[in-house]
Amino acid sequence: MPASPGPRARSLSYPLYALGLLTAINILSFVNRNVIFALFEAIERDLGLRDADAGWLAAAYVLMFSLAALPLGVLSDLRSRRAVLAWGVAGWSTFTILGALVQGFWQLFFCRAAVGIGGAAAAAAAAALVADFFPGPRRALAMGIYMSGIALGGVLGLVLGGELQAVYGWRLAFVAVGLPGLLIALLAARLVDPTKSRPSLTVRQYLRELELGVSALVRACFPVMLATVVGAIVAFFLDRRYGAASDRDVAAFSLTAGLGLALNIWYWVRQSRRQPGLLGAGVVESAVEEMVRGGRAVLRTPTLVYVFLGGALISFGMNGLVGWAPTFMSRELGLSVAMATRTLGRWGLLMGIAGTLVGGSLADWLRRYTPMARVLTVATGFLIGGPLALWLLTIRDFDLFQPVFCAAFFFLSWYSGPIAAVIFDVVPARIGATVVGAYLLFIHLAGDSIAFPLVGALSDRFGIDRAVFLLPIAGILGGLVVLGAARTVAGDMDRALSTTAEWEARVLSGR
Repeated sequence: MPASPGPRARSLSYPLYALGLLTAINILSFVNRNVIFALFEAIERDLGLRDADAGWLAAAYVLMFSLAALPLGVLSDLRSRRAVLAWGVAGWSTFTILGALVQGFWQLFFCRAAVGIGGAAAAAAAAALVADFFPGPRRALAMGIYMSGIALGGVLGLVLGGELQAVYGWRLAFVAVGLPGLLIALLAARLVDPTKSRPSLTVRQYLRELELGVSALVRACFPVMLATVVGAIVAFFLDRRYGAASDRDVAAFSLTAGLGLALNIWYWVRQSRRQPGLLGAGVVESAVEEMVRGGRAVLRTPTLVYVFLGGALISFGMNGLVGWAPTFMSRELGLSVAMATRTLGRWGLLMGIAGTLVGGSLADWLRRYTPMARVLTVATGFLIGGPLALWLLTIRDFDLFQPVFCAAFFFLSWYSGPIAAVIFDVVPARIGATVVGAYLLFIHLAGDSIAFPLVGALSDRFGIDRAVFLLPIAGILGGLVVLGAARTVAGDMDRALSTTAEWEARVLSGR
Protein backbone atom coordinates (compact mmCIF):
# COMPACT_ATOMS: atom_id res chain seq x y z
CA MET A 1 0.00 0.00 0.00
CA PRO A 2 1.46 3.43 -0.89
CA ALA A 3 2.77 5.52 1.96
CA SER A 4 0.51 8.30 3.16
CA PRO A 5 1.61 11.73 1.98
CA GLY A 6 3.28 13.90 4.56
CA PRO A 7 1.65 16.99 6.07
CA ARG A 8 3.44 19.31 3.65
CA ALA A 9 1.99 17.41 0.69
CA ARG A 10 -1.53 17.59 2.20
CA SER A 11 -1.51 21.34 2.92
CA LEU A 12 -2.86 23.87 0.45
CA SER A 13 0.38 25.80 0.19
CA TYR A 14 2.67 22.91 -0.68
CA PRO A 15 0.88 21.86 -3.90
CA LEU A 16 1.09 25.50 -5.02
CA TYR A 17 4.82 25.56 -4.24
CA ALA A 18 5.28 22.26 -6.08
CA LEU A 19 3.34 23.60 -9.08
CA GLY A 20 5.56 26.69 -9.12
CA LEU A 21 8.74 24.60 -8.95
CA LEU A 22 7.58 22.14 -11.60
CA THR A 23 6.53 25.04 -13.87
CA ALA A 24 9.97 26.61 -13.40
CA ILE A 25 11.53 23.26 -14.36
CA ASN A 26 9.36 23.11 -17.49
CA ILE A 27 10.38 26.68 -18.37
CA LEU A 28 14.07 25.83 -18.01
CA SER A 29 13.61 22.64 -20.01
CA PHE A 30 12.28 24.56 -22.99
CA VAL A 31 14.85 27.32 -22.60
CA ASN A 32 17.57 24.66 -22.91
CA ARG A 33 15.74 23.02 -25.78
CA ASN A 34 14.96 26.13 -27.83
CA VAL A 35 18.06 28.25 -27.26
CA ILE A 36 19.76 26.54 -30.20
CA PHE A 37 17.13 27.87 -32.63
CA ALA A 38 18.30 31.44 -32.03
CA LEU A 39 21.89 30.28 -32.54
CA PHE A 40 21.41 28.47 -35.86
CA GLU A 41 22.85 31.24 -38.02
CA ALA A 42 25.92 31.74 -35.81
CA ILE A 43 26.57 28.01 -35.42
CA GLU A 44 26.20 27.40 -39.16
CA ARG A 45 28.70 30.18 -39.82
CA ASP A 46 31.19 29.03 -37.20
CA LEU A 47 31.05 25.28 -37.87
CA GLY A 48 30.39 25.46 -41.63
CA LEU A 49 26.92 23.82 -41.54
CA ARG A 50 23.80 24.03 -43.72
CA ASP A 51 20.12 24.46 -42.83
CA ALA A 52 19.66 20.69 -43.13
CA ASP A 53 22.47 20.17 -40.61
CA ALA A 54 20.86 22.68 -38.25
CA GLY A 55 17.59 20.79 -38.60
CA TRP A 56 19.34 17.57 -37.56
CA LEU A 57 20.83 19.30 -34.52
CA ALA A 58 17.28 20.13 -33.44
CA ALA A 59 16.16 16.60 -34.28
CA ALA A 60 18.96 15.12 -32.12
CA TYR A 61 17.21 16.45 -29.02
CA VAL A 62 13.82 15.26 -30.18
CA LEU A 63 14.97 11.78 -31.20
CA MET A 64 16.59 10.99 -27.86
CA PHE A 65 13.81 12.74 -25.93
CA SER A 66 11.33 10.48 -27.71
CA LEU A 67 13.28 7.24 -27.24
CA ALA A 68 13.95 7.93 -23.56
CA ALA A 69 10.49 9.24 -22.60
CA LEU A 70 8.73 5.88 -22.28
CA PRO A 71 11.33 3.91 -20.25
CA LEU A 72 11.95 6.91 -18.00
CA GLY A 73 8.20 7.37 -17.53
CA VAL A 74 7.98 3.71 -16.50
CA LEU A 75 10.87 4.19 -14.08
CA SER A 76 9.05 7.21 -12.61
CA ASP A 77 5.91 5.15 -11.97
CA LEU A 78 7.76 2.14 -10.58
CA ARG A 79 10.44 3.81 -8.45
CA SER A 80 10.78 7.52 -7.78
CA ARG A 81 9.40 10.44 -9.74
CA ARG A 82 11.46 12.97 -7.83
CA ALA A 83 14.72 11.06 -8.39
CA VAL A 84 14.09 10.78 -12.14
CA LEU A 85 13.10 14.45 -12.20
CA ALA A 86 16.21 15.65 -10.35
CA TRP A 87 18.64 13.59 -12.43
CA GLY A 88 16.96 14.79 -15.62
CA VAL A 89 17.34 18.47 -14.74
CA ALA A 90 20.99 17.99 -13.75
CA GLY A 91 21.65 16.01 -16.95
CA TRP A 92 20.22 18.48 -19.44
CA SER A 93 21.95 21.39 -17.69
CA THR A 94 25.34 19.68 -17.81
CA PHE A 95 25.16 18.80 -21.49
CA THR A 96 23.85 22.23 -22.50
CA ILE A 97 26.97 23.69 -20.90
CA LEU A 98 29.19 21.10 -22.62
CA GLY A 99 27.70 22.23 -25.95
CA ALA A 100 29.80 25.38 -25.58
CA LEU A 101 33.00 23.33 -25.96
CA VAL A 102 32.26 21.56 -29.24
CA GLN A 103 34.38 21.94 -32.37
CA GLY A 104 32.21 20.16 -34.93
CA PHE A 105 28.78 18.87 -35.94
CA TRP A 106 28.98 15.46 -34.30
CA GLN A 107 30.11 16.74 -30.93
CA LEU A 108 27.22 19.19 -30.83
CA PHE A 109 24.83 16.50 -32.10
CA PHE A 110 25.84 14.26 -29.17
CA CYS A 111 25.40 17.07 -26.62
CA ARG A 112 21.97 17.99 -27.93
CA ALA A 113 20.94 14.33 -27.88
CA ALA A 114 22.03 14.08 -24.23
CA VAL A 115 20.04 17.24 -23.42
CA GLY A 116 17.03 15.43 -24.91
CA ILE A 117 17.47 12.48 -22.56
CA GLY A 118 17.54 14.84 -19.57
CA GLY A 119 14.41 16.59 -20.83
CA ALA A 120 12.62 13.25 -21.20
CA ALA A 121 13.53 12.25 -17.65
CA ALA A 122 11.92 15.39 -16.28
CA ALA A 123 8.90 15.67 -18.58
CA ALA A 124 6.85 12.58 -17.72
CA ALA A 125 7.71 12.66 -14.02
CA ALA A 126 6.86 16.37 -13.66
CA ALA A 127 3.54 16.10 -15.52
CA ALA A 128 2.50 13.11 -13.39
CA LEU A 129 3.38 15.01 -10.20
CA VAL A 130 1.23 17.97 -11.26
CA ALA A 131 -1.68 15.62 -11.98
CA ASP A 132 -1.23 13.99 -8.55
CA PHE A 133 -1.12 17.31 -6.71
CA PHE A 134 -4.22 18.62 -8.55
CA PRO A 135 -6.80 15.89 -9.21
CA GLY A 136 -10.36 16.65 -10.25
CA PRO A 137 -11.90 19.82 -11.68
CA ARG A 138 -8.80 22.04 -11.28
CA ARG A 139 -6.53 19.70 -13.20
CA ALA A 140 -6.71 21.43 -16.61
CA LEU A 141 -5.90 24.83 -15.08
CA ALA A 142 -3.00 23.36 -13.08
CA MET A 143 -1.74 21.56 -16.17
CA GLY A 144 -2.22 24.80 -18.11
CA ILE A 145 -0.03 26.68 -15.64
CA TYR A 146 2.58 23.92 -15.82
CA MET A 147 2.37 23.77 -19.61
CA SER A 148 2.73 27.55 -19.85
CA GLY A 149 6.40 26.69 -19.41
CA ILE A 150 6.34 25.47 -23.01
CA ALA A 151 5.44 28.90 -24.35
CA LEU A 152 7.34 30.87 -21.73
CA GLY A 153 10.48 28.72 -21.83
CA GLY A 154 10.34 28.27 -25.57
CA VAL A 155 10.19 32.00 -26.22
CA LEU A 156 12.70 32.81 -23.46
CA GLY A 157 15.11 30.37 -25.07
CA LEU A 158 14.84 32.28 -28.34
CA VAL A 159 15.14 35.70 -26.66
CA LEU A 160 18.05 34.78 -24.40
CA GLY A 161 19.80 32.96 -27.21
CA GLY A 162 19.49 35.92 -29.56
CA GLU A 163 20.55 38.51 -27.01
CA LEU A 164 23.42 36.50 -25.53
CA GLN A 165 24.70 35.48 -28.95
CA ALA A 166 24.73 39.09 -30.14
CA VAL A 167 26.80 40.23 -27.15
CA TYR A 168 28.86 37.21 -26.05
CA GLY A 169 28.61 34.64 -28.85
CA TRP A 170 26.77 31.35 -29.11
CA ARG A 171 29.11 29.37 -26.86
CA LEU A 172 28.56 31.54 -23.79
CA ALA A 173 24.83 31.50 -24.54
CA PHE A 174 24.84 27.74 -23.92
CA VAL A 175 26.69 28.21 -20.62
CA ALA A 176 24.36 30.95 -19.40
CA VAL A 177 21.14 28.98 -19.96
CA GLY A 178 22.59 25.74 -18.62
CA LEU A 179 23.86 26.93 -15.24
CA PRO A 180 20.50 27.69 -13.50
CA GLY A 181 19.35 24.10 -13.94
CA LEU A 182 22.06 22.82 -11.60
CA LEU A 183 20.50 24.80 -8.73
CA ILE A 184 16.95 23.83 -9.68
CA ALA A 185 17.99 20.16 -9.66
CA LEU A 186 18.80 20.46 -5.95
CA LEU A 187 15.31 21.84 -5.25
CA ALA A 188 13.73 19.07 -7.32
CA ALA A 189 15.61 16.49 -5.25
CA ARG A 190 13.86 17.74 -2.11
CA LEU A 191 10.36 17.76 -3.60
CA VAL A 192 7.75 15.71 -1.71
CA ASP A 193 5.85 13.20 -3.85
CA PRO A 194 2.14 13.46 -2.89
CA THR A 195 1.83 9.67 -3.04
CA LYS A 196 5.02 8.95 -1.06
CA SER A 197 6.58 10.49 2.01
CA ARG A 198 10.35 10.05 2.18
CA PRO A 199 13.20 12.12 3.64
CA SER A 200 15.74 14.00 1.55
CA LEU A 201 18.37 11.75 -0.01
CA THR A 202 22.04 11.97 -0.88
CA VAL A 203 23.27 11.25 -4.41
CA ARG A 204 24.23 7.70 -3.42
CA GLN A 205 20.85 7.17 -1.79
CA TYR A 206 19.14 8.41 -4.94
CA LEU A 207 20.84 5.67 -6.91
CA ARG A 208 19.65 3.21 -4.28
CA GLU A 209 16.12 4.62 -4.49
CA LEU A 210 16.17 3.88 -8.19
CA GLU A 211 17.83 0.55 -7.32
CA LEU A 212 20.61 1.28 -9.83
CA GLY A 213 24.29 1.01 -8.93
CA VAL A 214 26.83 2.43 -11.38
CA SER A 215 28.26 -0.95 -12.41
CA ALA A 216 24.78 -2.47 -12.64
CA LEU A 217 23.64 0.49 -14.73
CA VAL A 218 26.53 0.01 -17.18
CA ARG A 219 25.85 -3.73 -17.46
CA ALA A 220 22.12 -3.20 -17.90
CA CYS A 221 22.51 -0.51 -20.58
CA PHE A 222 25.50 -2.01 -22.40
CA PRO A 223 23.59 -2.88 -25.63
CA VAL A 224 22.34 0.66 -26.21
CA MET A 225 25.73 2.11 -25.24
CA LEU A 226 27.48 -0.21 -27.69
CA ALA A 227 24.97 0.59 -30.44
CA THR A 228 25.54 4.31 -29.90
CA VAL A 229 29.30 3.89 -30.27
CA VAL A 230 28.90 1.71 -33.38
CA GLY A 231 26.45 4.22 -34.86
CA ALA A 232 28.91 7.05 -34.29
CA ILE A 233 31.70 5.09 -36.02
CA VAL A 234 29.48 4.19 -38.98
CA ALA A 235 28.31 7.81 -39.26
CA PHE A 236 31.93 9.01 -39.21
CA PHE A 237 32.89 6.85 -42.19
CA LEU A 238 29.70 7.74 -44.08
CA ASP A 239 30.49 11.41 -43.53
CA ARG A 240 34.00 10.87 -44.92
CA ARG A 241 32.69 8.84 -47.83
CA TYR A 242 29.75 11.01 -48.94
CA GLY A 243 30.64 14.39 -47.45
CA ALA A 244 28.74 16.93 -45.39
CA ALA A 245 26.05 17.34 -48.07
CA SER A 246 24.73 13.84 -47.35
CA ASP A 247 22.30 13.06 -44.52
CA ARG A 248 23.21 9.35 -44.55
CA ASP A 249 25.53 9.74 -41.57
CA VAL A 250 22.85 11.20 -39.29
CA ALA A 251 20.24 8.70 -40.49
CA ALA A 252 22.62 5.80 -39.78
CA PHE A 253 23.36 7.05 -36.28
CA SER A 254 19.66 7.52 -35.45
CA LEU A 255 18.74 4.08 -36.81
CA THR A 256 21.56 2.34 -34.95
CA ALA A 257 20.72 4.05 -31.64
CA GLY A 258 17.05 3.09 -32.01
CA LEU A 259 17.93 -0.53 -32.74
CA GLY A 260 20.22 -0.48 -29.72
CA LEU A 261 17.35 0.61 -27.48
CA ALA A 262 15.14 -2.17 -28.87
CA LEU A 263 17.94 -4.70 -28.27
CA ASN A 264 18.36 -3.37 -24.73
CA ILE A 265 14.69 -3.98 -23.93
CA TRP A 266 14.96 -7.54 -25.28
CA TYR A 267 18.09 -8.03 -23.20
CA TRP A 268 16.30 -6.84 -20.04
CA VAL A 269 13.46 -9.31 -20.62
CA ARG A 270 15.93 -12.17 -21.18
CA GLN A 271 18.14 -11.32 -18.21
CA SER A 272 15.19 -10.80 -15.87
CA ARG A 273 14.63 -14.57 -15.95
CA ARG A 274 18.27 -15.38 -15.22
CA GLN A 275 19.39 -12.48 -12.99
CA PRO A 276 16.47 -10.91 -11.11
CA GLY A 277 18.94 -8.56 -9.39
CA LEU A 278 20.28 -7.00 -12.59
CA LEU A 279 18.28 -3.81 -12.08
CA GLY A 280 17.06 -4.59 -8.61
CA ALA A 281 14.66 -7.34 -7.67
CA GLY A 282 11.74 -7.47 -10.04
CA VAL A 283 12.42 -4.10 -11.64
CA VAL A 284 12.85 -5.39 -15.19
CA GLU A 285 9.81 -7.63 -15.09
CA SER A 286 7.77 -4.81 -13.55
CA ALA A 287 9.08 -2.35 -16.13
CA VAL A 288 8.17 -4.61 -19.03
CA GLU A 289 4.75 -5.26 -17.52
CA GLU A 290 4.27 -1.52 -17.02
CA MET A 291 5.21 -0.78 -20.66
CA VAL A 292 2.81 -3.48 -21.87
CA ARG A 293 0.10 -2.14 -19.58
CA GLY A 294 0.64 1.38 -20.87
CA GLY A 295 0.58 0.19 -24.49
CA ARG A 296 -2.64 -1.69 -23.95
CA ALA A 297 -4.17 1.34 -22.22
CA VAL A 298 -3.46 3.43 -25.32
CA LEU A 299 -4.75 0.91 -27.85
CA ARG A 300 -7.88 0.14 -25.83
CA THR A 301 -8.71 3.81 -25.19
CA PRO A 302 -10.07 5.47 -28.36
CA THR A 303 -9.57 8.94 -26.90
CA LEU A 304 -5.84 8.30 -26.54
CA VAL A 305 -5.58 7.12 -30.14
CA TYR A 306 -7.06 10.43 -31.33
CA VAL A 307 -4.87 12.41 -28.91
CA PHE A 308 -1.67 10.57 -29.90
CA LEU A 309 -2.28 11.01 -33.64
CA GLY A 310 -3.44 14.61 -33.31
CA GLY A 311 -0.63 15.36 -30.88
CA ALA A 312 1.97 14.20 -33.41
CA LEU A 313 0.60 16.57 -36.05
CA ILE A 314 0.42 19.38 -33.48
CA SER A 315 4.00 18.70 -32.39
CA PHE A 316 5.12 18.73 -36.03
CA GLY A 317 3.47 22.09 -36.64
CA MET A 318 4.00 23.95 -33.36
CA ASN A 319 7.56 22.95 -32.59
CA GLY A 320 8.53 23.38 -36.22
CA LEU A 321 7.11 26.92 -36.23
CA VAL A 322 8.95 27.86 -33.03
CA GLY A 323 12.19 26.32 -34.26
CA TRP A 324 12.29 27.99 -37.66
CA ALA A 325 10.65 31.31 -36.71
CA PRO A 326 13.91 33.25 -36.03
CA THR A 327 15.43 32.11 -39.34
CA PHE A 328 12.21 32.92 -41.25
CA MET A 329 11.92 36.42 -39.72
CA SER A 330 15.60 37.16 -40.29
CA ARG A 331 15.52 36.21 -43.96
CA GLU A 332 12.00 37.25 -44.99
CA LEU A 333 11.48 40.37 -42.87
CA GLY A 334 15.08 41.58 -43.05
CA LEU A 335 15.58 41.54 -39.26
CA SER A 336 18.70 40.63 -37.35
CA VAL A 337 18.44 37.40 -35.36
CA ALA A 338 18.55 39.43 -32.13
CA MET A 339 15.69 41.67 -33.34
CA ALA A 340 13.66 38.65 -34.51
CA THR A 341 14.03 36.86 -31.18
CA ARG A 342 13.29 40.09 -29.30
CA THR A 343 10.03 40.46 -31.23
CA LEU A 344 9.12 36.83 -30.63
CA GLY A 345 9.95 37.27 -26.97
CA ARG A 346 8.02 40.48 -26.39
CA TRP A 347 4.77 39.22 -27.85
CA GLY A 348 5.32 35.47 -27.62
CA LEU A 349 5.72 35.57 -23.84
CA LEU A 350 2.56 37.62 -23.35
CA MET A 351 0.37 35.77 -25.84
CA GLY A 352 1.79 32.32 -25.04
CA ILE A 353 1.13 32.63 -21.32
CA ALA A 354 -2.26 34.28 -21.87
CA GLY A 355 -3.31 31.63 -24.37
CA THR A 356 -2.21 28.75 -22.16
CA LEU A 357 -4.01 30.10 -19.09
CA VAL A 358 -7.15 31.00 -21.06
CA GLY A 359 -7.20 27.56 -22.67
CA GLY A 360 -6.88 25.78 -19.32
CA SER A 361 -9.44 27.99 -17.61
CA LEU A 362 -11.90 27.73 -20.51
CA ALA A 363 -11.58 23.95 -20.59
CA ASP A 364 -12.21 23.66 -16.82
CA TRP A 365 -15.18 26.06 -16.98
CA LEU A 366 -16.78 24.20 -19.90
CA ARG A 367 -16.09 20.93 -18.07
CA ARG A 368 -19.00 21.80 -15.77
CA TYR A 369 -21.35 21.37 -18.72
CA THR A 370 -19.79 18.69 -20.89
CA PRO A 371 -17.03 16.05 -20.59
CA MET A 372 -16.00 17.02 -24.14
CA ALA A 373 -14.83 20.44 -22.94
CA ARG A 374 -11.07 19.84 -22.96
CA VAL A 375 -11.14 18.16 -26.37
CA LEU A 376 -13.25 20.97 -27.84
CA THR A 377 -10.88 23.60 -26.42
CA VAL A 378 -7.84 21.99 -28.08
CA ALA A 379 -9.58 21.71 -31.46
CA THR A 380 -11.01 25.24 -31.37
CA GLY A 381 -7.61 26.78 -30.67
CA PHE A 382 -6.12 25.21 -33.79
CA LEU A 383 -9.09 25.78 -36.04
CA ILE A 384 -8.82 29.51 -35.27
CA GLY A 385 -5.06 29.87 -34.81
CA GLY A 386 -3.99 27.67 -37.74
CA PRO A 387 -5.51 29.86 -40.50
CA LEU A 388 -4.12 32.95 -38.75
CA ALA A 389 -0.66 31.35 -38.85
CA LEU A 390 -1.02 30.66 -42.59
CA TRP A 391 -1.88 34.31 -43.15
CA LEU A 392 1.04 35.35 -40.96
CA LEU A 393 3.53 33.53 -43.19
CA THR A 394 2.42 35.58 -46.20
CA ILE A 395 2.99 38.96 -44.48
CA ARG A 396 6.16 40.96 -45.19
CA ASP A 397 5.03 44.20 -43.51
CA PHE A 398 6.52 44.16 -40.01
CA ASP A 399 3.83 46.47 -38.58
CA LEU A 400 1.09 44.04 -39.68
CA PHE A 401 3.16 40.96 -38.81
CA GLN A 402 3.18 41.74 -35.08
CA PRO A 403 -0.61 41.87 -34.36
CA VAL A 404 -1.31 38.84 -36.54
CA PHE A 405 1.48 36.97 -34.77
CA CYS A 406 -0.08 37.86 -31.40
CA ALA A 407 -3.51 36.60 -32.41
CA ALA A 408 -2.19 33.38 -33.96
CA PHE A 409 0.08 32.53 -31.02
CA PHE A 410 -2.69 33.23 -28.51
CA PHE A 411 -5.06 30.66 -30.04
CA LEU A 412 -2.33 28.14 -30.85
CA SER A 413 -1.34 28.13 -27.15
CA TRP A 414 -4.77 26.99 -25.94
CA TYR A 415 -4.02 23.29 -26.33
CA SER A 416 -1.20 22.71 -23.81
CA GLY A 417 -3.10 22.28 -20.54
CA PRO A 418 -6.28 20.64 -21.86
CA ILE A 419 -4.53 17.99 -23.96
CA ALA A 420 -2.36 16.92 -21.02
CA ALA A 421 -5.40 16.85 -18.73
CA VAL A 422 -7.28 14.63 -21.19
CA ILE A 423 -4.52 12.02 -21.02
CA PHE A 424 -4.68 11.85 -17.21
CA ASP A 425 -8.49 11.89 -17.32
CA VAL A 426 -8.76 8.71 -19.37
CA VAL A 427 -6.01 6.50 -17.87
CA PRO A 428 -5.74 4.92 -14.41
CA ALA A 429 -3.65 7.10 -12.09
CA ARG A 430 -0.99 4.47 -11.39
CA ILE A 431 0.21 4.36 -15.01
CA GLY A 432 -0.09 8.09 -15.73
CA ALA A 433 3.64 8.75 -16.15
CA THR A 434 4.02 5.65 -18.33
CA VAL A 435 1.28 6.75 -20.73
CA VAL A 436 2.64 10.30 -20.83
CA GLY A 437 6.06 8.81 -21.65
CA ALA A 438 4.48 6.83 -24.48
CA TYR A 439 2.71 9.99 -25.67
CA LEU A 440 5.92 12.01 -25.67
CA LEU A 441 7.77 9.22 -27.48
CA PHE A 442 5.13 8.99 -30.20
CA ILE A 443 4.42 12.66 -30.85
CA HIS A 444 8.07 13.64 -31.05
CA LEU A 445 9.22 10.69 -33.16
CA ALA A 446 6.26 11.13 -35.52
CA GLY A 447 6.17 14.92 -35.21
CA ASP A 448 8.96 17.45 -34.70
CA SER A 449 11.83 14.97 -35.14
CA ILE A 450 10.60 14.87 -38.76
CA ALA A 451 9.64 18.54 -38.98
CA PHE A 452 13.04 20.05 -38.15
CA PRO A 453 15.19 18.26 -40.76
CA LEU A 454 12.35 18.13 -43.32
CA VAL A 455 11.77 21.89 -43.24
CA GLY A 456 15.54 22.41 -43.28
CA ALA A 457 15.90 20.23 -46.39
CA LEU A 458 12.90 21.92 -48.09
CA SER A 459 14.39 25.30 -47.21
CA ASP A 460 17.68 24.40 -48.89
CA ARG A 461 15.76 23.34 -51.99
CA PHE A 462 12.82 25.78 -52.25
CA GLY A 463 13.52 28.54 -49.71
CA ILE A 464 12.39 29.05 -46.12
CA ASP A 465 9.42 31.16 -47.27
CA ARG A 466 7.79 28.13 -48.92
CA ALA A 467 8.98 25.39 -46.59
CA VAL A 468 7.31 26.80 -43.47
CA PHE A 469 3.78 26.62 -44.93
CA LEU A 470 3.76 22.91 -44.17
CA LEU A 471 3.80 23.63 -40.42
CA PRO A 472 0.47 25.42 -39.73
CA ILE A 473 -1.29 23.01 -42.11
CA ALA A 474 -0.10 20.13 -39.90
CA GLY A 475 -1.39 21.98 -36.82
CA ILE A 476 -4.86 22.44 -38.33
CA LEU A 477 -5.02 18.74 -39.23
CA GLY A 478 -3.96 17.89 -35.68
CA GLY A 479 -6.82 19.94 -34.24
CA LEU A 480 -9.30 18.13 -36.50
CA VAL A 481 -7.97 14.72 -35.43
CA VAL A 482 -8.22 15.58 -31.72
CA LEU A 483 -11.81 16.71 -32.33
CA GLY A 484 -12.63 13.08 -33.11
CA ALA A 485 -12.14 12.29 -29.41
CA ALA A 486 -15.28 14.28 -28.58
CA ARG A 487 -17.28 11.11 -29.28
CA THR A 488 -15.25 8.86 -26.99
CA VAL A 489 -13.88 10.89 -24.08
CA ALA A 490 -16.87 10.54 -21.72
CA GLY A 491 -16.91 6.75 -21.86
CA ASP A 492 -13.13 6.52 -21.51
CA MET A 493 -13.19 8.78 -18.43
CA ASP A 494 -15.78 6.52 -16.76
CA ARG A 495 -13.69 3.42 -17.48
CA ALA A 496 -10.55 5.04 -16.06
CA LEU A 497 -12.32 5.98 -12.83
CA SER A 498 -13.72 2.47 -12.50
CA THR A 499 -10.31 0.85 -13.09
CA THR A 500 -8.62 3.14 -10.56
CA ALA A 501 -11.29 2.40 -7.94
CA GLU A 502 -10.91 -1.36 -8.46
CA TRP A 503 -7.12 -1.18 -8.15
CA GLU A 504 -7.31 0.91 -4.95
CA ALA A 505 -9.80 -1.56 -3.48
CA ARG A 506 -7.41 -4.45 -4.19
CA VAL A 507 -4.52 -2.54 -2.57
CA LEU A 508 -6.59 -1.78 0.53
CA SER A 509 -7.69 -5.41 0.81
CA GLY A 510 -4.04 -6.52 0.60
CA ARG A 511 -4.43 -8.49 -2.63
